Amino acid sequence: MKTGRKKSMGQHFLHDSNIARKIGDTIERSSSFDLLVEIGPGKGMVTQYLVEQNTPLFVIELDRSLTPYLSEQFPSLQQHIITDDVLKVDPRKLTNSTNIAIVGNFPYNISSQILFWALEQKDCVSMLLGMFQKEVGKRITASPGNKDYGILSVLIGAFFHPDYLFDVSPRSFTPQPKVTSGMVRMIRRAEQDIGCDEGYFKKVVKAAFSQRRKTLRNSLQGFDTSRIKPASILQKRAEQLSIQDFISITQQMEQ
Repeated sequence: MKTGRKKSMGQHFLHDSNIARKIGDTIERSSSFDLLVEIGPGKGMVTQYLVEQNTPLFVIELDRSLTPYLSEQFPSLQQHIITDDVLKVDPRKLTNSTNIAIVGNFPYNISSQILFWALEQKDCVSMLLGMFQKEVGKRITASPGNKDYGILSVLIGAFFHPDYLFDVSPRSFTPQPKVTSGMVRMIRRAEQDIGCDEGYFKKVVKAAFSQRRKTLRNSLQGFDTSRIKPASILQKRAEQLSIQDFISITQQMEQ
């Protein structure tokens, strides 16, 4: 069955079986899950290793032309193929479990949106294993003081333990993307209560990095920073603050 690539969907099909096997092995070595959800299975290169896991599997594929192919290749998935935009899917409706693993070779054009989607589902998503552009992967996993450290680093790191696992060459895809990709694993933190309003926390982080070369005293001018202690932290730039620093100043401004 012929299945063509749709440029508008940002499709780059993984054809490297060694990379696909490494992804499957990473899942197998991780903690057990109650449900696996693969985003963007494409032609099933990774799917073939996920169906071997002793865990129920759903796949979410926006491209309707791939549904017959996936059904034919993986008969056990015929009732578990969701043809929809992942950003509109609520994984809570697939299971009552809070132990879901999300896996995917994510379209580059919506990878950041998928990360924020995962944050919204963090009560039920215990792990995300995803393929991103390398530069996005480095931003997710960056530490304070690193040039890649930013909004994604703080918001993801507040709720997940992120790790950059390995590079993936453009030659591993058809067609070849113009950039190197990277595999990132995010494991949900045991403690999800950060002690402040999450919406307000996001606003503070985004404001702080909106002018990343300026000190917090300047970038947070729209907030009441008078109660922040020590006041000297306001002389620092956002990239110099740890995740806990951001949580602390948010808590103090909320009081």
